[in-house]
Amino acid sequence: MSPRRRLLAAILALVVLVAVVVVGIRVAASSGGGVDPVARPAQDRPGPVLLVPGYGGSRDSLLQLASRIEATGRDAQVLRLVGDGTGDLSAQVEVLDAAADAALAAGAPSVDVVGYSAGGVVTGLWISRDDGAAKARRVVTMGSPLHGTSLAALALTQAPDACPVACRQLAPGSAEVTELDRAHVGAAVPWLSIWTADDETSTPPETARLDGATNVRVQDVCPGARVGHSNLPRDATVTGLVLRAIGPAPVDVAGAGCGAAPAR
Repeated sequence: MSPRRRLLAAILALVVLVAVVVVGIRVAASSGGGVDPVARPAQDRPGPVLLVPGYGGSRDSLLQLASRIEATGRDAQVLRLVGDGTGDLSAQVEVLDAAADAALAAGAPSVDVVGYSAGGVVTGLWISRDDGAAKARRVVTMGSPLHGTSLAALALTQAPDACPVACRQLAPGSAEVTELDRAHVGAAVPWLSIWTADDETSTPPETARLDGATNVRVQDVCPGARVGHSNLPRDATVTGLVLRAIGPAPVDVAGAGCGAAPAR
């Protein structure tokens, strides 16, 4: 065989070897254990609802919303954050992941997650880090600084001693905020982000908008509504939007209005 033919034969053998390896990897991946990274929970089998408090960890603002969810026949749990809720957001992510895993271990098909304020950032980090997209059926966030809040940046520069770890992590450009941007979490799971033009904590208010998610400003649903950051979990219009978003139908806010009731 001429040198040229030997070279062509060697190249052909190499191509065949690469093809065999690629096919083998694909077969192994499809038959291996663990959760399929593209698997999504069934949308017609809702499980319990986990509510994640905001900065500071206060559960009070979410208890009323949890009661409204329970009135529809769903189980709802307001999480207790580690410490005073101003520490490392990674610790709060672990709390959410443990609650989700406990629900799944008890037989739930999935969980819905409602994150308020910084709780929405915690939820996004959970989706990014802990395969939350394979555990969460739907996500709703309310006034969450998903791109950071200028209020945290101001505190960091003007009063750094009064800006604990979570405060620093909520500043625009932080490692955590950058992680959310890069992970494209809004496209990983059906996600409704609710925000208000009157938000004085998540600033600017548009920081709650998330690529890939359904973004709804309260004033677009209820023109003239005055809803501050702290009132989001208790506002009737917001409650209606949350109940619609975690209802039996796919995320759809069509027909929602002031004090909107959940879709049936």
